[in-house]
Amino acid sequence: MSWPAGYGKRVLAEVDSTLNEAARIAGELAGPEWILALRQTQGRGRRGRDWKDPKGNFAATLVMRPEGAPDQAALRSFVAALAVYDACVAVTGRSEGLSLKWPNDVLLKGGKLAGILLESAGNGQGVTHLFVGIGVNLVETPMQEWLEPGAVYPVSLLSETGVQVTPEEFLEAVAEAFARYEQQFATYGFEPIRSEWLARAAKLGEVITAKTASSETEGTFETVDASGNLVLNTAKGRVSIPAADIYF
Repeated sequence: MSWPAGYGKRVLAEVDSTLNEAARIAGELAGPEWILALRQTQGRGRRGRDWKDPKGNFAATLVMRPEGAPDQAALRSFVAALAVYDACVAVTGRSEGLSLKWPNDVLLKGGKLAGILLESAGNGQGVTHLFVGIGVNLVETPMQEWLEPGAVYPVSLLSETGVQVTPEEFLEAVAEAFARYEQQFATYGFEPIRSEWLARAAKLGEVITAKTASSETEGTFETVDASGNLVLNTAKGRVSIPAADIYF
């Protein structure tokens, strides 16, 4: 593996959150930059949930200036998911048991290995900076006591594969893979990314449940559409869902 050309890298011994640090330094960066924290004190996940990072796990954020419309920026969650998937293959030498859970999780043997969180900054004209936050359970599985009923249980790369990799080593792998998929996205658009993501999708063709704060929809996971929405075939017909938590 080699570090991708044009991407910066900074490794911090400790920080409150790599997403917070990304927002603080974005204005001074000339190009995309990865921020890796060996320890986070205030990590966070989707919907403002806390994200705990035991020592040895992976917590990083990529700061970038996305091209295109704001809705295109959000599709980088699929780019990131593919990058994490490929990084796991690169460091373990195997793809068995890996899958992608819509909208932004990576699973290993059915358990949650990694989560992805996108945040952005804008100027009223569009997105000026995109922050792609990635957390991976390399060695430990935090927050099991906080699991919601029906939620996917956490697993670690070490517990499921026996492979121990450092955060710095994983960063090399994920940065290389992200740069490759980002180039594909910039050149050919979302369709090839969508196809590759669907080829790795968990529960495609099976019945799943999509929950939001105000609704719950059960249906067969049919596809992800050109906007990144989840498409379910339900008793009332096809339904397109832009955001939800998914339960199997």
